[in-house]
Amino acid sequence: MSTSPSLSANAARPSVIQLSIKEKAALYAAYIPLFSDGGIFIPSAREYRLGDDVYVLLSLPDDAQRYPVAGKVAWVTPAKAQGGRTQGVGIRFPADEKSRQLKNRIEEILGSHLGSERSTQTI
Repeated sequence: MSTSPSLSANAARPSVIQLSIKEKAALYAAYIPLFSDGGIFIPSAREYRLGDDVYVLLSLPDDAQRYPVAGKVAWVTPAKAQGGRTQGVGIRFPADEKSRQLKNRIEEILGSHLGSERSTQTI
């Protein structure tokens, strides 16, 4: 008889979130260029903790492709946050080639908007 602990009992499955961003302004507000490999803010009322694994299927403006991202929660904006910020989570993209391509694609779409002083949902 085996007495080893079951891994599945301890390892929670990552949540799967489909996020479709239809406008450049919304992408600008959600994109997180401060993360070296990029990241995205996802509005959500669900409770997350820092470090939680999240699988995101991301659609970008004027792009038919869906981008799968196996990211991690890097910050949490709680309900009723100061400054009227939207409740949700910041997902850090993993350090891999697909994420670098996605970051480049997002920055290509945003172009000159990246240097804007407009406020975003991110830090």
